[in-house]
Order: sequence, then C-alpha cells, then structure tokens
Amino acid sequence: MPSPALLLAFALTSLALVAVPGPSVLFVVGRSLALGRRAGLLTVLGNALGFVPLVAAVALGVGAVVAESVVLLGALRLAGAAYLVLLGVQAVRHRRDGGTGPDAGAAASAPRAGARIVREGFLVGVTNPKTVVFLVAVLPQFVDHGAGSVTAQLVVLGLVFAAAALLGDSLWALAAGGARDWLGATPRRLAGLRAGGGVMMVGLGVATATSGHRA
Repeated sequence: MPSPALLLAFALTSLALVAVPGPSVLFVVGRSLALGRRAGLLTVLGNALGFVPLVAAVALGVGAVVAESVVLLGALRLAGAAYLVLLGVQAVRHRRDGGTGPDAGAAASAPRAGARIVREGFLVGVTNPKTVVFLVAVLPQFVDHGAGSVTAQLVVLGLVFAAAALLGDSLWALAAGGARDWLGATPRRLAGLRAGGGVMMVGLGVATATSGHRA
C-alpha cells in the first residue's frame, strides 16, 4: 500500500484534476442532455468501470507500451472517437423519442437499456488514450518503493483516481440532467436538448480524432 501521506496527496490531486472539465465531462454532459439524469449517472458508472482495465494494464506494464506506441495509441484514439460520433448520431436521430418528464424515454429507464448505457460508457472510458497517458505519467510519481509491491500500489492509486472521477462526473451528470428536466418542458424543447447533446458528442469525437496523440 502507498503511504498515507502519498495516498492523501494523490487523492487531492485526482479531485483537483477531475474538477476541471475535460473530454470525459463533455461526454457525460452530452449524454445527460440527450438521455436524462439517470442515463448520465449510468454513463459515469460505465466510464469509471472503463478505467479498471486501463489501471490493470498500467500496473502490469502494458500501459507504458501503449503510451509509447504511436500506432497503438492512434488506433485506440480513433476507435474511441468513432464510437463517440456513433453515439452522438444516434442521439440526434432519436431526438424525438419518448415523453417530456424527468424519466422521458424508455432508453433511460428500462433495465436492459440501462445495462446498454453502462456498457457504452465503459467502451468510451476504456478507449480513451488520454487516460492511458495520464495513468502512465502520473501514477508512478506517487509510488513508495519502500512500501511493498509497486504493482499493488499502482492498482490502489488507479482505483482512487477512478473513484474521484466517479464522484466528480456524477456531479456534472446531476447538473446537466437537472437542467434538461427544467428546460425540456415541451416535446420540441426536449428534442432540441437531445439533439444538442448528440451534437456535443459528435463534436467531441471529431476533436478526439483530430487531436493527434498529444496528452
């Protein structure tokens, strides 16, 4: 285990980082506007779960190989970007589905659809190359080489970051979902919010695809 001082320092660093809006926040906000508060929170859960295999890869040394490979990192980036565009296009196409209340749209309430939303969030999270680069660059700086297994410490630190992201992104999902409930009082306005959320995801996907391999 990392020392308590290092663990606290990393937890505070993680909270500070997730408080700054980034691609993950834009994705969550777009989903919350398109599908509602519950779907936004499920997306956050899936996105955080997507960190788990990335943390494992970094702890086992695979993450460093990916981060140093232009080809692998580029393939991961393009896969994630394409998936974001697909989700955005779907949101725009289905902008008029469902009703007008807080639970509008079967996609945000049915158990099967809920599992799908978590899975979609997971796929976006696990294909985020910026997360790989961040974990490879930052986690080793908080490892105490005299405190036992480095691999175990990297796993613990990675899970702390995932928990911080889960907390921070959930607040954004709640805020965006609340704004959607308030603004989407009519079917036309709700359709506009859904379309806006979809356009946001498409834009994020395009930006991701054209950003190169810079962290």
